[in-house]
Amino acid sequence: MANQNLNEITLVNDEFQNQSLIDFLNIAVKATSENNYTKYVSEVNKIAKSYMGLSVKASIGIGNLTYIPWISFTGYNQQTSNGIYPVLLYYSNAQILIVSYGISVTNTPKVSWNLSHTQTIGEYFKENNIPQKNAEKKYNNSFIHSVFPIRILNNEIDTSSLDVDNVLESLNYICQLYQKIFDGKLDNINDETFVNPQIYTPNEDMPINNNTFHIPTLVEAIKKTGLIYGDKLIQRYACSLMTKPFVILSGLAGSGKTQLALAFARAMSENVEQQLCVVPVGADWTNREPLLGYPNALKPGEYMQPESGALQIMMRALRNPNKPYFLVLDEMNLSYVERYFADFLSALESHQEIPLWEKPDECDSEVPAKIALPRNLFIIGTINVDETTYMFSPKVLDRANVIEFKISDKEMDKFLTQDMSVNIEAANGECANMGKDFVEKSTKKEAESSELAHQTLISFFKVLKKVNAEFGYRSATEIYRFITNAKSCANGMTDEEILDAAIVQKLLPKLHGSRKKLEPALKALWGMCMKDGHTTEAIICENLHYAKFPEAADKIQRMMQTALENGFTSFAEA
Repeated sequence: MANQNLNEITLVNDEFQNQSLIDFLNIAVKATSENNYTKYVSEVNKIAKSYMGLSVKASIGIGNLTYIPWISFTGYNQQTSNGIYPVLLYYSNAQILIVSYGISVTNTPKVSWNLSHTQTIGEYFKENNIPQKNAEKKYNNSFIHSVFPIRILNNEIDTSSLDVDNVLESLNYICQLYQKIFDGKLDNINDETFVNPQIYTPNEDMPINNNTFHIPTLVEAIKKTGLIYGDKLIQRYACSLMTKPFVILSGLAGSGKTQLALAFARAMSENVEQQLCVVPVGADWTNREPLLGYPNALKPGEYMQPESGALQIMMRALRNPNKPYFLVLDEMNLSYVERYFADFLSALESHQEIPLWEKPDECDSEVPAKIALPRNLFIIGTINVDETTYMFSPKVLDRANVIEFKISDKEMDKFLTQDMSVNIEAANGECANMGKDFVEKSTKKEAESSELAHQTLISFFKVLKKVNAEFGYRSATEIYRFITNAKSCANGMTDEEILDAAIVQKLLPKLHGSRKKLEPALKALWGMCMKDGHTTEAIICENLHYAKFPEAADKIQRMMQTALENGFTSFAEA
């Protein structure tokens, strides 16, 4: 058998073969993309148990999901925990399958492959500048025979892009050498001639993020940082970005607005330095130059790019349309937003290019004459409200989802009794393999209607119109898109909870004015937020448990209290 080719080997029905490999890879793809061990472990156990006289063991983890699903082929008293063995390793983040001369990592094996001129897995990753998490480095001392790219479509491997026959030919070759070593027919593996070794070299621009966007996985990645957020807040934030790539985070200073924006971006980025740009907004910003730069009037043909990096990340996003990029404008309302952000606000709706300069024909500057707002660029603004900041105009609020941050008694109690250290870098790249799908979902314009949403929005529209705060077609469409995204991605949120979030984020932010103007409207809106039979309950905190839209009711109650105390109220609170 040692000199036979794969096609000459007769496989019985229960032996590992082409379909076994495809089945395992599909299980591994689904398990890693969904971060779900228990759902798929029973399927792994159905994989064939033998191949060429060797025992086959497939694994996606033991008790918990492993970072590197594998299939080992052992014999001659060798074990995966103590020995050497042929092994197939699936690296989901890099989207590659490695056919390897495996070496146990639990115990140092007594037998060696004696490979002196063969590249190790660690050397391969380093040479090709492929980032590795610490948990992915456990097999770095094993040797490589072949590396094959894995392309994923609709959460399954694209079999047309994977040469399964060559994968098994590589495996067959290592298995034959394995048998020769232990049968005493081979002293040094380096004396053998490799059979069709294939070493795939990734293109640096090739995205490694092809798994399905899965919010529970994202939630777990953010929690690793030590930051405290409710699951529903993260779900609302993710669905808001998918609905429209402009989100405003408002609320209490020090409540974690900027940290959420950073943790999300870090988790979704393959290369944080390239895909995340944080810009502290200056109180002296009076035009667009801090974000878009300007042509040098003294040197024709030279464009002065901004020190903030905002224009640069836009150009990078346009070059890599399948990766998400994040522009965080910190303390966005320290200056009048319309003075420096007008071009972005216009481009968000018109989808027209932003003119930058009259670029000379013979100019080697990388800055184009016009630039489009990339569809894969997500803009997040954080705001605080105090005597140093400016109010947002209705047209700015209308173009964004506004998410308010507040801290409950339970959250503060939990924070005070736990380890307060935060490691924001712990999220780096944890969900980079979902980036492409996140971008694709964000560009879809599906809008789902429902009777509950229809009736609620009509009722709110009639009340808001009386105080000149009604919403237009754009807001209605974006609310429906938010509902669609939340239903498909935000596991565990009911229809009422989704609509509740949409009301708070899109309808209430435009409310501001005197008590005389808003008190009747607030009372009417409060009644719409309550369950049937409780529509006339007084607007007090104790009655919130009667609400069918508790987030909206809570906000209305606080706005009403402010109006009663100060004679004026607005959505933004100091």
